[in-house]
Amino acid sequence: MNGKAVQLKEEADEPGWEVDPDDEWGVAVVETVGRQLKLRREALGMRAADFGTAVGYGEDMVYKIESGKRIPRPEFLDRADELLGAGGLLSAMKEDVKKVRYPKNVREIAKLEAQAVELGVYVGLSLHGLLQTPEHARALFEVWQPAYSPEEAERRMAARMARKAIFERSPAPALSFVQEEATLRRPVGGTMVWRQQLEHLLEVGQLRNVTLQVMPTNSEAHPGLSGRIEVLKFSDGTAVGRSDGAYNGRPISDPKQLRILELRYGTIRAQALPPRESLAFIEQLLGET
Repeated sequence: MNGKAVQLKEEADEPGWEVDPDDEWGVAVVETVGRQLKLRREALGMRAADFGTAVGYGEDMVYKIESGKRIPRPEFLDRADELLGAGGLLSAMKEDVKKVRYPKNVREIAKLEAQAVELGVYVGLSLHGLLQTPEHARALFEVWQPAYSPEEAERRMAARMARKAIFERSPAPALSFVQEEATLRRPVGGTMVWRQQLEHLLEVGQLRNVTLQVMPTNSEAHPGLSGRIEVLKFSDGTAVGRSDGAYNGRPISDPKQLRILELRYGTIRAQALPPRESLAFIEQLLGET
């Protein structure tokens, strides 16, 4: 077996590639890909075992992919496209397949974030997902109750990290974060992970399109005490908001309701430390660890 095949076999065994049966679109995508693979393999008169050997997958795994029970990796689709003479058809499915890898609710959030030109968020209990390092995110998922399986925890961590592509967009969206002081003091994952997280916050807070503020624990009462607030604005003038303490936590787009969330978020920002003082505060915390 050549090096590429060995690599593919190892990657095929990685977690996070099972199909979520409640994800109708995801199931449809994977079943379509599997059906195309099977039809092209059988049209060439190639046995599943021989095809599996050629791509570095076991025969059982090939059957699982063809029946829509397993999500194929992008590298597998490229290799299958070459072996089956699909002319790029199988490789072209990589983007949809890549999206299916992540949970449905995370894909929906990521889609909104990818379209937003402005994002404003206040978080009081934990660091916002866009600010987390991989190690920090993994530590959070490992203690979730009821417990995630190792595969599901890894899947969700990868999905959370994929959302961070928002920092690489051009033109860059305006991103504003307000974090409670307590979320910065909690040593999630241990001292080293905590230090790396604080260092990451300093890096993100220095980006020109990012405003990072800290809400001191000794501050007076503010509108965020009832829970998280998040507002996303889009280029066509529309917006979506969400708050744990309003409208039952459901996403809202009504202009009147959005104005209320924007007013609350504006009040929170006014009570938080200014950006420069916030970064100095994080630097102080880092020095104390």
